[in-house]
Amino acid sequence: MARAATTSDPFNAVAEPRRREILEHLAAAELPVGDLVVRMALEQPSVSKHLKVLREVGLVRVRRNGRHMMYRTNAEAIRPLHEWTKTFERLWAHQLLRIKERAEEKEKALKGNDPLGS
Repeated sequence: MARAATTSDPFNAVAEPRRREILEHLAAAELPVGDLVVRMALEQPSVSKHLKVLREVGLVRVRRNGRHMMYRTNAEAIRPLHEWTKTFERLWAHQLLRIKERAEEKEKALKGNDPLGS
C-alpha cells in the first residue's frame, strides 16, 4: 500500500522531526520565519517548506504583520493528534510502573545479598 503524501493529513506531516520541532516553538509563541530559522539553525527555504506542509494540513496558521508573516499553532487541528496519543497513556503508565517495580525488586535483592547488611 502506498504511503500517503505528507500534506494529506496531520499525522503524516508530524512524522518529520523538524516539523514537530517547529510546532514546539510555535506552541510557546507566535513567530516569524526568521525567528524559527535562528532558533532551529536551519536555512530559511527549509523552514519555509516545513511551514508550508504544516499550513496545508492545518496545524499552523499564518497572518501578515507588515512585511512579516507570523506563524502560530492551530490548537483545534492539533487536538486529533493529542487524542490519538492519549490512547497510549495507559500503556506508557503501565510500562513505567513495571520498570519501577523491577528496579525496586532488584534493589531489594541486592540489599539482601549485601554481606555487611547495609
